[in-house]
Amino acid sequence: MKLLIVEDEPNLLSALRKGLSEKNHDVSAALDGTTALEMIQYTQFDVIVLDVMLPDINGIEICRRLRAAGNFVPILMLTALSSSDNIVHGLNAGADDYLTKPFQFSELEARLNALARRAGQDQKPAEKITIDDLEIDVRTKMVKRNGETIVLTAKEFNLLYYLAKNSGIILSRAKILDNVWNINFDMNTNVVDVYINYLRKKIDHPYEHKLIHTIKGLGYVIKE
Repeated sequence: MKLLIVEDEPNLLSALRKGLSEKNHDVSAALDGTTALEMIQYTQFDVIVLDVMLPDINGIEICRRLRAAGNFVPILMLTALSSSDNIVHGLNAGADDYLTKPFQFSELEARLNALARRAGQDQKPAEKITIDDLEIDVRTKMVKRNGETIVLTAKEFNLLYYLAKNSGIILSRAKILDNVWNINFDMNTNVVDVYINYLRKKIDHPYEHKLIHTIKGLGYVIKE
């Protein structure tokens, strides 16, 4: 099983990584939410173990972003907050299961195995992505904002889809070229900027609230 553990307590993270690796799982680890989102962008995990309390982006917000972007990888939340309200909040954000700290390692492994089996039986790809009032139907390639249909070219749709499935994550021009144009080297081209401008004219310009943002020196991000 390919696992990602997102936990900001180094001792617990090390213990979990060691224990699960000894059970022949392929284990990756992240100490914060930003690193985790980057890793999830490039690697397909079978299950994610996600702590609620993280130093930058909390686990519930990470879970919400993944679900909004159409990523339905099974998520097991770890929480030191045992009240039913906190547990319900995590499950409502899209988590599949939870464990309250402290916990028995054997129970953690059993729950991970159950989530992986369940995912293999019934996990389906997302058909729709919603970001604020923007709706993207992946199957029909229909795009709407505020209920109004937006006509996109094939390349514009592919760019929008790549941004949307990574909602909240800053994407460099190089990453966009690689994933949308299948260009994995620097061509000194401004094609990304040109197509971002095309999208803005259709997705953002008619509306006061903008969704596509430029992060100077880093790239682009779509977010609520």
